[in-house]
Amino acid sequence: MQAQDFLDILKTRRSVRKYEKKQVDEAALAAILDAGTYAATGRNKQSPVIVAVQDPEARERLRRMNAAVMGTEGDPFYGAPTVVVVLADRSVHTCVEDGSLVIGNMMNAAHALGVDSCWIHRAREEFDSAEGRALLREWGVEGDLVGVGHLILGYGEGERPAAAPRKKHYTYRV
Repeated sequence: MQAQDFLDILKTRRSVRKYEKKQVDEAALAAILDAGTYAATGRNKQSPVIVAVQDPEARERLRRMNAAVMGTEGDPFYGAPTVVVVLADRSVHTCVEDGSLVIGNMMNAAHALGVDSCWIHRAREEFDSAEGRALLREWGVEGDLVGVGHLILGYGEGERPAAAPRKKHYTYRV
């Protein structure tokens, strides 16, 4: 891949908020998850934990929990068939930053592979709850973890949104 191709991936990725029911291709999902494991982490502590949820019942449970945090009954995952939960070891002082980089890597990898995505918040509230901690135990996920975010994955319906103009004074050079 040429450097310009990589930069084009970064510039053309968009958050998608309407999805087909078609599940993400297994090879693409494996590559996206792998990309997340190569994100930079503070002092290489590798504090994040990635959980890919494709089981419809588990996804529905997450939908309900996330919607409850917002005080709604809707689908905060916009119909995406895959929800990737990123958590991180709460004892690592860069846990949120580490998890954020994991999500960013996966978003860009997804776009490069033709899979659409969107970062969804409220993982912290979900997994700080008794129900969230119980869910992690059911999944066999151990540790004192903080929810960093969800990454929804799928194939978007309709046209992708256009890039918003970049704001003035976004960067400074000294």
